[in-house]
This record gives sequence, structure tokens and C-alpha cells, in this order.
Amino acid sequence: MIEGEAQAREYVGKFTTDEGLARLDRLAAALSAENESQNLVSKASLAQVWVRHFADSAQLLEHVPRETHGPWLDLGSGAGFPGLVLAALRPDTKVILIESRKLRIDWLSTMKAELGLTNCVIEGQKLQNVEACEAGIISARAFAPLATLLRLSARFSTARTHWVLPKGRSAAQEVRELPKSDRQMFHVEQSLTDADAGIVVGKGKVREKA
Repeated sequence: MIEGEAQAREYVGKFTTDEGLARLDRLAAALSAENESQNLVSKASLAQVWVRHFADSAQLLEHVPRETHGPWLDLGSGAGFPGLVLAALRPDTKVILIESRKLRIDWLSTMKAELGLTNCVIEGQKLQNVEACEAGIISARAFAPLATLLRLSARFSTARTHWVLPKGRSAAQEVRELPKSDRQMFHVEQSLTDADAGIVVGKGKVREKA
């Protein structure tokens, strides 16, 4: 388990350069300032931003091959976790942030510009209205129950799509409740930042339901 801000920063550093870490330092400062005017994250979590938000996001990279092709689709990006963090860490990877709330869209757009994330695309609308593409990776944190998430995002998946879905304590239960055709695609990995949390990991195309 990752414990403490220093250890979390060291862990995140495995996935990026000094420039990537510097981008996250700037993001942390901006997050703290913006949180005074809109509740992007819980105030308590700001004291552990590297553990709770940055390492928590970066750990998804453990479950995705580096050579994966296709954009990284992050559903319900909110304050930018994990999508904005991943875009900052991997400037060579196209990351599409899907978020429908105006204040969150404004925040993501501001940080994209301030951090110089030319690899980041912001889709400021509901997932149902986003034009379909073939995603290499799909992630989502606190977006929707797993069955609903898969139904809404099925049209973006292919046989090569990797799924990395932080689901907290409910991860195993949500996988067990999936129809067998979907359930066999997924398994649960232990979160490195929360002993009680799991990450739903899988690969493949989810069939769209009628």
C-alpha cells in the first residue's frame, strides 16, 4: 500500500518525467485554490492530494499495456481524476475527458490550458451525446454503477479495449451482479491507495443492450 505524500509522489514519478511531476504540482496548487469557490474534492483530501488523487489515478497505468492504441476515454471526469492526471503524466497519449457539468467543464478547460495539455480533449456534454469512437482504454471514477456504466459506454468498446474502473468497496459485488456474458470479462485488482477499495479491470467489447 502507498502511505504518505512522499511515497505517493515517488510512486507517481515511475510513470512520468520531472516535467510531468511539475505539472501535477501546479495542478495541486490550482485545485486547492479552486476548491475555495467550488467543491471539486473534499477539503480533507487536499492534505493528501498525492495519495488520494494523483497516485490513485496513476495506479490505473499498472493495468494497461504501454503500447495500447486508441484514445483513453475518461467518463465523468469531474475534477479531473483520473483523466486529467493521466493526461499530465502521459503527454503522448490522447485523453478524452467527458463531463457534462458546466463548472467542471470550465475547470477542466482552464487546467488543460494552464498545463499545456495538447493531448487532452474535453467533451463537455453527456456521454450519450458524444460521438462514438474506438477507445483503447476506458476509465471512470464515481461515474455510475458498473452495469449502467458498461451499458452507456458499450458503443466505444472493441475487442482491444482495456477497462480500468475504480469502484471502491463495491467492486467485487458489482462484478458478481453483471450478466454472465459481461462478468467473465472482468476481475478485481486491489487498490494501492485504499485497503478497502478495488479496481475493476477487463478487456474486450461489451455488447450494447437493446
